[in-house]
Amino acid sequence: MKISILTILLVLVATFSFSQENSTYKSSLKKLIQISGSEAAYKGALDQMISMFKQQQSNVPKEFWDEFAVELNKDAIGQLINMILPVYQKHLTEADLKGVIAFYETPVGKKYAEKTPLITQESMLAGQEWGKQIGEKVVGKLRDKGYLKE
Repeated sequence: MKISILTILLVLVATFSFSQENSTYKSSLKKLIQISGSEAAYKGALDQMISMFKQQQSNVPKEFWDEFAVELNKDAIGQLINMILPVYQKHLTEADLKGVIAFYETPVGKKYAEKTPLITQESMLAGQEWGKQIGEKVVGKLRDKGYLKE
């Protein structure tokens, strides 16, 4: 009986310890998401999704969408953090997160967070152009070799 009580106590202590560790990790992840500008990007994506639904469902009154947006924004980021928490824990320690947070708290880190959406948008356009050029080269090469007819 003493062994089973001791085992239960050890499991409870380990569970409590893991829960505290998970909670501090989650807090660090939430801070990283906020300070990096990702939270603002996620909220922008939510707004875009609602806007798309509005267009697709134009018969639905504006009040519905306004209420829905408020409801959705209450905890959407919290839900997302819960979903990505295991992914981050798999690849980064809490010390890693704190190191990245420290970077984002520097002037260059703040600038990087501010400019990331623009950099991403412009990089996507450059990537599309790059893909188009590669596609044209493939088609040209296929034509040169006689695999495509005009």
